[in-house]
Amino acid sequence: MARVYRFNLLHLLIGLMLMCSTASMASGDDTIVQMPKSKGTVYQLLEIIEKKTEKMFVYDSNIINNGQKASIKKGHYTLRQAVCLIVGNNNLEVRIIGNHILVTLPPENIHQVVQLPAKQHDSHFTIFGSLIDKSTRKALGAGSVRVEGTSIGSVTNGNGEFRLILPDSLRSSYVVFSHLGYGTQVMPAGLLSNCHFIVGLQERVIPLQEVVLRLTNPLHLLREMQRNKQDNYFRNPVYATNFYREGIEYDNNFVKLNEGVFKVYKSSALTSEPDEVELLKMRTIYRQNEKDTIMAKIKAGIDASLMLDIVKNMPDFMNPDFSDYNFISTGITTVDDRMANIVYFEQKSGVDQPLYCGELFIDSENFALLGANFEMNPKYVELATDIFVEKKRRGMKVTPHKIAYSISYKWWNGRYYMNYVRGDLYFKIKNSKRFFSSSSRLHTWFEMATCKIDTLLVTRFTKKEKLPRRTVFEEIKFPYDESFWGNFNVVPLESKLTESIEKIKLKIEETLGNSQSN
Repeated sequence: MARVYRFNLLHLLIGLMLMCSTASMASGDDTIVQMPKSKGTVYQLLEIIEKKTEKMFVYDSNIINNGQKASIKKGHYTLRQAVCLIVGNNNLEVRIIGNHILVTLPPENIHQVVQLPAKQHDSHFTIFGSLIDKSTRKALGAGSVRVEGTSIGSVTNGNGEFRLILPDSLRSSYVVFSHLGYGTQVMPAGLLSNCHFIVGLQERVIPLQEVVLRLTNPLHLLREMQRNKQDNYFRNPVYATNFYREGIEYDNNFVKLNEGVFKVYKSSALTSEPDEVELLKMRTIYRQNEKDTIMAKIKAGIDASLMLDIVKNMPDFMNPDFSDYNFISTGITTVDDRMANIVYFEQKSGVDQPLYCGELFIDSENFALLGANFEMNPKYVELATDIFVEKKRRGMKVTPHKIAYSISYKWWNGRYYMNYVRGDLYFKIKNSKRFFSSSSRLHTWFEMATCKIDTLLVTRFTKKEKLPRRTVFEEIKFPYDESFWGNFNVVPLESKLTESIEKIKLKIEETLGNSQSN
């Protein structure tokens, strides 16, 4: 069932006019709804109407307060009557457009509540908001937001927030919202233009009998995944436009943030040919006293993001014949409304080296890998220090505390492509020269989201264009292009990091070099 949305009215009306030719319209006075005697918040009572009409409300938060207390008597009402009684405002217009109930003020009153957003560019419009669990209202991080029928998309941050900038040519398209274990939600892009809204996804419960029928031997699933690899993933090279971000926090305080946009030459998933990277844009934000807090150089970044394409760079824990792992089928879930088997893996009890444990999500029908969450075995993670710590200050003891990764793949144009990767690396730092010194915490993280896939005229980069994959990203000198960042699909900063950045003096790194266009 749908979640209530919040809209900027002027742009919502523009979207309404664009959709009139393709969606059926009806007045709220033409539809009758039978309401029980009810008390609760405006949100709860409007949800009753949603369930009865099987339609989704769309409205501006300036005219409807979700948390306001409301009541309605038992009876038959027109849709407009019911909405006006619940909201406590009889001066509302209610229209049905397709599967949505649109609530607005009359045109002459719109100027009273609308503040026009800053205009970015005439040829683009913006969709932004938050993705939440419909029942618990918990934010859904790493959710997918994509335009149906295209390779354009983005992901939500840890607070469930997202922003998607689209060309005007896609105003009549549909935006698909999805998350692991939830049903998908589809909304017309034209109605969401330049407005903030909240979309709720309903957790999808798999019936027990369906689980019993579909649970499969995990080794069989892994072998079928490999056998069907050539049918599920790109056979030919593609260009991927990727947004990349890496950050450093020290004792829960923000230290540095690097963001970049890459054009990635993705070679076929069926070959071992390496992927290549061209840097298009970059910016750096950091604390002025960062040199006093950064104590170690960690192996994480561009190369790690590309290596986490585990379909192309298949690790040992996806090899059913690798004897150091146990594989267990643990259940069924949904990914983009596709049923997926969950395969849990962990190293065998007799193996005492730092290996991984986690979950693989394998499509129950075509055996494609849809995603994975895994981490280094906490019992042996400290033994992996040399793997991740490349450099440290003299007298400092740096040991990994937790190493975790998340990966997702998306379907487009008959094949799957890598959609999103994230790595979180936590370390303990101690001054070995000070006997009574306490440990500090270092958290470094990186993420890469695919914003677009192109399949035409794909060739390898020239030597001048190509950026070495093992380049330390924060050491790259690249000019800051303010005009570019306003119109590119970036993953929004999480609130905790945003608050930290606002409290300190920021510096945008501007260095010599020629700006490149996207």
